[in-house]
Amino acid sequence: MLKTIRWTGESLELLDQTRLPQVKDYIVCTSYRDVRDAIRDMKVRGAPAIGVSAAYGMVLAAYECETQADSKDAFLECLAGRAAYLISARPTAVNLEWAVTKMLDKARETDDLAEIPEALAKLAEEIEREDLEVCRRIGKHGAELLGSSATVLTHCNAGSLATAGYGTALGVVRAAVEAGKKIQVYADETRPFLQGARLTAFELMEDDIPVTLITDNMAGYVMSLGIIDCVIVGADRIAANGDVANKIGTYSLAVLAREHNIPFYVAAPISTFDFDIKSGSEIRIEERDGKEVTEILGQRIAPEGVRVFNPAFDVTPHQYVTAIITERGIIHSPCSESIKKLLEADEEYVPEGELR
Repeated sequence: MLKTIRWTGESLELLDQTRLPQVKDYIVCTSYRDVRDAIRDMKVRGAPAIGVSAAYGMVLAAYECETQADSKDAFLECLAGRAAYLISARPTAVNLEWAVTKMLDKARETDDLAEIPEALAKLAEEIEREDLEVCRRIGKHGAELLGSSATVLTHCNAGSLATAGYGTALGVVRAAVEAGKKIQVYADETRPFLQGARLTAFELMEDDIPVTLITDNMAGYVMSLGIIDCVIVGADRIAANGDVANKIGTYSLAVLAREHNIPFYVAAPISTFDFDIKSGSEIRIEERDGKEVTEILGQRIAPEGVRVFNPAFDVTPHQYVTAIITERGIIHSPCSESIKKLLEADEEYVPEGELR
């Protein structure tokens, strides 16, 4: 697996995912502004990877604030402003705000001003390590849902490139393959940014996992052929009732899966849940530059002056979700009650099967 995020102690190196699969290159972020730009421009993307990157962005912000502040109060004011700037990069993915808030809380609870940057660096590294372990747990739980052989349809990219490593939706695929199961994947291309074509197909081929690429509008027909055993996607924010915000096109897949009696699974860490919102109607949906629709890799394909609507995400109602796969267990038929049970469970780990 290619490493998406590399921390040197002084800078953050991010695999530039806008250049994959043709070019494997890293960009160097030496300030929190660089990290914010990388997140906004989708050089790094995927909710968990965004969260980890933002955590390191807060470390870089702390280095800068340390040189400007003469008291802890002044330092925290400086850091809070930079935290808000980082959070503004992409409003839909909850992991971004979660990680930045966790870093800010750590700064506030650290007594000695001189110790804050080092404390934040250690916490960022911990967040990165935990994300990798969480993905492996998600994969282990999710693999149990797949038979000895299975064909999985996925959307966008929820693999090692979208996390600190291993992946959520593709982590399930990887864990199943590691368990000796025969798994193949159909990957939606995922317009307009083509994360399925450029990233999912790329990383599965790197790992020698059989993958077939299809356009987004082929999904219904492929399902009708009876060759898809389940759909597995990631998530950028999950409401308290189980409504799921994910890459645009996910909702369409959920509706199609329901029509064809195909299980629709969402794989996501606990950090992706937003328990402060009751339903998906409260999720702010990011709208992006229309050029992502009118151009492909810099080549214009649409008439000049055409109006464009380009929401980056949509919301799938929880009624369409067969199960949510988390590091603590599997929530079948997700709803407010079952998710509340997950929230109230032990923070470290729920014994296997308890949430079934």
